[in-house]
Amino acid sequence: MASTNYDVIVIGTSQGGRFLPIDFAKAGRKVALIERGPIGGVCVNFGCTPTKTMVASARLAYLARRSAEYGVHTGPISVDLQAVLKRKQAIVDGARFGYESRLTALQGLDLDLLMGEAHFIAPRTLEVSLQDGGMREITAPLIFIDTGDRPQPLAIKGVESVPMLNSTTIMELDTLPEHLLIIGGGYIGLEFGQMFRRFGSQVTIFQRQSRLLMNEDEDVSDEITKIFREEGITVLTAATPRQVEPLGDGRIQLTVRTPQGEQQLIGSHLLAATGRIPNTEALTPEASGIHLDKKGYIQVNEQLETNVSGIYALGDVKGGPAFTHVSYDDFRILRANLLEHGSASMQDRLVPHTVFIDPQLGRVGMTENEARKQGRNIRVAKLPMNAVARALETGETRGFMKAIVDADTQQILGCAILGVEGGEIMTIIQVAMMGKLPYTALKEGIFTHPTLAEGLNTLFMTLDA
Repeated sequence: MASTNYDVIVIGTSQGGRFLPIDFAKAGRKVALIERGPIGGVCVNFGCTPTKTMVASARLAYLARRSAEYGVHTGPISVDLQAVLKRKQAIVDGARFGYESRLTALQGLDLDLLMGEAHFIAPRTLEVSLQDGGMREITAPLIFIDTGDRPQPLAIKGVESVPMLNSTTIMELDTLPEHLLIIGGGYIGLEFGQMFRRFGSQVTIFQRQSRLLMNEDEDVSDEITKIFREEGITVLTAATPRQVEPLGDGRIQLTVRTPQGEQQLIGSHLLAATGRIPNTEALTPEASGIHLDKKGYIQVNEQLETNVSGIYALGDVKGGPAFTHVSYDDFRILRANLLEHGSASMQDRLVPHTVFIDPQLGRVGMTENEARKQGRNIRVAKLPMNAVARALETGETRGFMKAIVDADTQQILGCAILGVEGGEIMTIIQVAMMGKLPYTALKEGIFTHPTLAEGLNTLFMTLDA
């Protein structure tokens, strides 16, 4: 089979992979873009866009049930899950269409979109199995791998005998689970757990470790657990799933080991939310000589280049924080270095994240635990949301603001904002950190009254107490 030679090959169309081929094509390069699934990758099709759309529906159901607290009386509240899914799919389709249109609108540029699956057959040569049944062999001196990752399958006894949901398939359910059992206490398990509880399901979350969200400080984990239990969600920590078996009539029995002994719980649906694994096997990276870590993620340097010169990886497939905004920053690094002759790198970049539970958890920089492990001389500012005027007025008083400050330099090292619009409030602190402002700049700043941001004055005033 004769090879087609390109200047650039991009494998995958998630946040980074969507923009990179366009910029290279605009720079006059001959580009091949390969996608085996829907355009847009996980974020648009199975991740951020659909989940946050459904979270919005769940929050509205929650507020509707609370309407009497605000003096507003409504009738009985019910959730039409099929209508929720229809709304979700419309937004996903719109986002996907936008990206597809951007590609097809590139008149006069040398960019080929190959719908199919690629695998390496030599260091810079790929074979692409096209969806229409054909086969292409292509080669290029620059190759960018943006194939992402996928839900990790559950490995416990009996798992093959019951229907197993993951973060993708659970969003296709058109009937509400009577009792949703969730294995995993990370952000995926928490977002879906609260969502389906608010839709009307009974929900039980099993976490193998001693608390939810183990990367967060204990007070953050404890407060989230308290909030979930107040909403009627059962949270079992230090609970190791041992076996699952069907009981008939659509019921599932899950056996878990807990500090109090084995327990059997019966549910209608089982969601595995125990993590994700990289999409590298189908690539046959060994044919290219690319090094993987022990979990199968592609190893890269600070400029995102693999051990094979000219081959780069971006987004989730390289490991590290698996966020869309990280993938987009990877794209910016590659564009700066390879098209703008810059020297950008991943080193010391400040990576924020938000867990879209309600109230949101916005986080950036160091946790208190991380700062203390480093032996830092720190001060911790903490303020309950019920001390923020805007939170009181809107009836959204759950959670707290917390910031870690270097006692010597007055620089903000990190924050955790567990509160209404926690991601937005966190971003204000992140911008202050990017500008290397001392905490006193926020303590003494003029913020509009009454806004949530105004709470930052009070948060940092606690350090004067």
